[in-house]
Amino acid sequence: YVIYTSGSTGRPKGVVVTHASLTNHMAWMADHLALTDADRVLARTSPSFDASVWETWLPLLHGGSTCPVPAALNHDPAGLVTRTRELGVTIAQFVPSHLSLVLTETAGEEAPATLRAVLCGGEPLPRTLARRVRDAWRAETHNLYGPTETTIDATAHHHTHDDTDTAEGSVPLGRPIDNARAHVLDARLQPVPPGVTGELYIAGDGLARGYLNRSGLTATRFVADPYGPPGSRMYRTGDLVRRDADGLLSYVSRADDQVKLNGFRIELGEIETALAALPGVGAACALVREDQPGERRLVAYVVPG
Repeated sequence: YVIYTSGSTGRPKGVVVTHASLTNHMAWMADHLALTDADRVLARTSPSFDASVWETWLPLLHGGSTCPVPAALNHDPAGLVTRTRELGVTIAQFVPSHLSLVLTETAGEEAPATLRAVLCGGEPLPRTLARRVRDAWRAETHNLYGPTETTIDATAHHHTHDDTDTAEGSVPLGRPIDNARAHVLDARLQPVPPGVTGELYIAGDGLARGYLNRSGLTATRFVADPYGPPGSRMYRTGDLVRRDADGLLSYVSRADDQVKLNGFRIELGEIETALAALPGVGAACALVREDQPGERRLVAYVVPG
């Protein structure tokens, strides 16, 4: 399939994903979640996001049920939780910022009793939010990470905690999924030691073919893998990460001006290009501000010209 993502030039990129890459992901995910034919997956993600792919196909491939809900329920936390209860959903996926809103708006309401696993991705997952899921819904939390170019997810972490867990910060990105490799490299493509920040490169069976009809752009992001078999490639994510002594990856920041906001992958350069093209605008600068903790907004400044 082909699915489109944001582009730094203002032109979205069509990512070409193979059947083999998707099959690898489905096989890993079924094992990771110990999926059975009794599972019921909440299907609430827009098809413009690659995460919608597994919500549809994963349960159907294993005799389970996919449970689509009206898009309007994404703006109705109480209605969404009620429908989740009514459908007997066992697995649900949320962007962390949306999950926080749903938990806040439905505090004190009856929890979805059948829900056993909550999957998060698209943004850093605060440990405090994972604890809220445990306390409010009695469900386990999984943090998933992966650019569209690596077929939905490239790493995962099943976050376990007990009543003594008081750590702050974000849940780790985890370790590579089956048949994937994660390299943390410096500017010379040399591996960095544990605890040192480097850029994350993903290799393995999940890599997409590249960008549809854009060979030049494909060549800049899908580069030769010096640590894999001859002819293999790796995808340059642009994410800066650290690997700890146990092999867990943790997100640090971006190496460029791409940002994630409410699960959306946004190229600030794309916003600036669009603004600069408007009549009377000489220059523009876009950024994400967080004037109040937890309230991140996309803000742009313009100079007349």
